Amino acid sequence: MSATRPEDGPDHETAAGPEVDDTAAAAQAVVELLAVMRRLRAECPWKQEQTHRSLARYLLEETYETLDAIDEGAASGDHAHLGEELGDVLLQVVFHAVIAEERDDFDLADVARGITAKMRRRNPHVFADPATAEARDVPLDAAAVDELWQQAKAAERNAADDDPAAGLPPGLPALLYADKLLSRLEWAGRSVDVDPAGDLGERMLGLVVEARAAGIDAEQALRDAVRARF
Repeated sequence: MSATRPEDGPDHETAAGPEVDDTAAAAQAVVELLAVMRRLRAECPWKQEQTHRSLARYLLEETYETLDAIDEGAASGDHAHLGEELGDVLLQVVFHAVIAEERDDFDLADVARGITAKMRRRNPHVFADPATAEARDVPLDAAAVDELWQQAKAAERNAADDDPAAGLPPGLPALLYADKLLSRLEWAGRSVDVDPAGDLGERMLGLVVEARAAGIDAEQALRDAVRARF
């Protein structure tokens, strides 16, 4: 666990320049949220009883409420509700981090450092050493960037290379699970043969294959169709 707590971060009033000033303000807001959660864990009986497992359902609920707010914002152009729901998700992140901190497992700073390091590893076209090929002044399109991302993820996986489902959460929505699995197979150069006369599940898999070929997110397309009709 980190020896330095997030409270030791930059002072908003001493920051110089608008970009640094905005960053300091965001950091201070997170520090305040962390302090609130620590106090709640110390003084609120319900918060004290919670564990990672007992909070799992709330993280799931807040995630789906955030997805709904994204759809609402896309339809209305007003994303204020999304900001509120992202706050609820952030609360869950901080709640779990404080529980882990109390157990000396990790803390919020460790969480932030971990995801920052991962973003640097998986985006070599942005963060690579200028002397490397990835950082040369060669324009990359979205497909090339995705290829670099997939290479980095494959290098990080501990499971055998021939297991395309390694690391995929089995609880993902079915269409999303199929899409991610197909993406890994495609990246590995493995084709998928779907029987158009097969059972319903086989035909649904075929629709995901069709959607990927057309550059369509099957999960989002189905959500949009249901919302539009009902």
